[in-house]
Amino acid sequence: MKAAEKHYKFINSQTGYIIYHYTLKGDLKETDVKVELEKVKAVVATKNAIFLDTIYWEEEKE
Repeated sequence: MKAAEKHYKFINSQTGYIIYHYTLKGDLKETDVKVELEKVKAVVATKNAIFLDTIYWEEEKE
């Protein structure tokens, strides 16, 4: 059986706005998920010209 994908949203903590959505395969280990999300967080911060510490992510619940 194939693992379900997990959807994440990246949020600017100063404004509360969602600035990016990202999807990961559901079969990744928890440590791999965190590493991947940190990489995406850095890219999002760079592209939006905001501080890295201003962004956080949450898993989207359906």
